[in-house]
Amino acid sequence: MYLTWGVQHASIIGEDLHLVLDKSSGSAARSKRSFLFGSIEMLIKLIPGNSAGVVTAYYLSSEGSQHDEIDFEFLGNSTGQPYTVNTNIYTQGKGNKEQQFHLWFDPTADFHNYTIHWNPTEIVWYVDSMPIRVFRNYENEGISYPNKQGMRVYTSLWNADDWATRGGLVKTDWSNAPFKVDFHRFRARACKWNGAATINQCAANVKANWWTSSKYKQLSYGNIRQLIWVRKNFMTYDYCKDYKRFNGHIPHECFKTQL
Repeated sequence: MYLTWGVQHASIIGEDLHLVLDKSSGSAARSKRSFLFGSIEMLIKLIPGNSAGVVTAYYLSSEGSQHDEIDFEFLGNSTGQPYTVNTNIYTQGKGNKEQQFHLWFDPTADFHNYTIHWNPTEIVWYVDSMPIRVFRNYENEGISYPNKQGMRVYTSLWNADDWATRGGLVKTDWSNAPFKVDFHRFRARACKWNGAATINQCAANVKANWWTSSKYKQLSYGNIRQLIWVRKNFMTYDYCKDYKRFNGHIPHECFKTQL
């Protein structure tokens, strides 16, 4: 990882990345390489206390107007209120696939593992090895899937009090600044992207590409039970159920199995 903006507000020491936000600037970092398929993980300790209006982002993204993107965003809240974890996916520049969750622990008290597992069959968002969301590949049915663009790993800390907390009703309290987020032990067990010629190489079902093995084509029964538990007890928003937003025209993937 290396710093990309707000460098005076951030530092990288060994495996530790520290991002800081104050009224003058936030900060961000990204990976040196792009990847296509594999597992991306990071340990993150979020801002304690009143973090309303502040967003911590951890995501994969390619570049350009037709970019692909896979998101974790942590939306701050007032003291005593839970963080919201916003997940989203963009394919060919189009997103609007948000699913949001609360967590079953205090994400500010210690480091927790946040992993994005991405292969030609499915994308899985994990929190401490527990799946919270799945997006499967239904490209053969006309549903876009991110499988042709390498993506870098990004982290950022920024002010978004126009929308982040209760739709922008709660603003950032700058008397609590500076806001600090700690990242630790970035791991990319993934296929290195070297241009379009990499697509077939990274998707090939060969031993070196462990992410394409049958074990990772679908969640285990144990993982499915965990996924159902999380979604039943901690999901707070699902775009697939927002009929008003889409004027009754729910996206096609919402009618497909996502396990």
